[in-house]
Amino acid sequence: MTTFLNFLIIVLTIIGIVQIVRIIEIAAKLKGPQDKITTDQDNRYNALAMLIVGLGFTAFVAYSFKLWGHLVLPDPVSVHGEGIKMLWDTTMILILVTFFITQTLLFVFAYKYRGREGNTALFQTHNNKLELLWTSVPAFVLTGLILFGLSTWNKTMVPDTTNAKVMEVYAQQFNWTARYAGDDNQLGKAHYTLIGGINTLGVDERDTLSHDDVVVREIHLVKDQQVLMKFRSQDVIHSAYLPHFNVQMNCVPGMSTQFAFTPTKTTKEMREDPEMIERMKFINEARAKKGEEAVEFDYVLLCNKICGSAHYNMQIKVIVETQEEFDVWMAEQDTFKTLVSAQ
Repeated sequence: MTTFLNFLIIVLTIIGIVQIVRIIEIAAKLKGPQDKITTDQDNRYNALAMLIVGLGFTAFVAYSFKLWGHLVLPDPVSVHGEGIKMLWDTTMILILVTFFITQTLLFVFAYKYRGREGNTALFQTHNNKLELLWTSVPAFVLTGLILFGLSTWNKTMVPDTTNAKVMEVYAQQFNWTARYAGDDNQLGKAHYTLIGGINTLGVDERDTLSHDDVVVREIHLVKDQQVLMKFRSQDVIHSAYLPHFNVQMNCVPGMSTQFAFTPTKTTKEMREDPEMIERMKFINEARAKKGEEAVEFDYVLLCNKICGSAHYNMQIKVIVETQEEFDVWMAEQDTFKTLVSAQ
């Protein structure tokens, strides 16, 4: 009810403003044509207003980083993520430096060179030096960024996966399922026509490579061990997003996509990190105001495509641990062959 009343007030306010503007326009027409002479004082007031609003906006942009900076993701905890962060930081520094310089000059110049009686603007048709300057400098900077970006892209998307642990993440509205390759480090074949009963991934029972595969509802990764994560989708396009690792890949029905990365920090280490402790404190304070229980930090794999009504809740827990802890967990899981035989 409160939301509806607020919406109604906003609508009525807009209608009122529109009607006032119309009344002013009608009154002006009734007065007939009038000669309006813009004085130096008018120009000064307008230029001053532009200076105050413009510099105020620029200052607010700077203040917003201090105000909401703590809400951005922490430094990525993957090998390739460090390169992406460097590319991002370099790009943002260039953009922000350019923004603050140009915006400040824009509003200062608008005030300094405002219209004055007797002033005449300089009319200049061409200047080779200026043309060369504002063409070559951006071209040089953008070329450097593009080459930097291509290098980062190639290192991220075309890594050497010879020693990577192979696994699959399967998407369907609105949950995720993970499948690990067994000792042979090869996943068995799968097809949507084979989906049925406990075989929710459509794994081919006749393919001997699938017999030692392990199907689970929780993802476990090994610190400093590269993983080749393959993705499939049963229904619509989903997007597998692991924010803390700087990993994102679309899951497309009818095809398999993949992303290889190496985690560099265990879940336990993240929970003990001072910066993460402060972040979780902020989160739990917000949850407490809503009457919700406190939570611990966990890595998570989310869907980053709006895939339906329960998209917001499509996630799976990710645990990064040592090799020894991973081996203990894996030993407790049943293989695909065992599950099928039990059926």
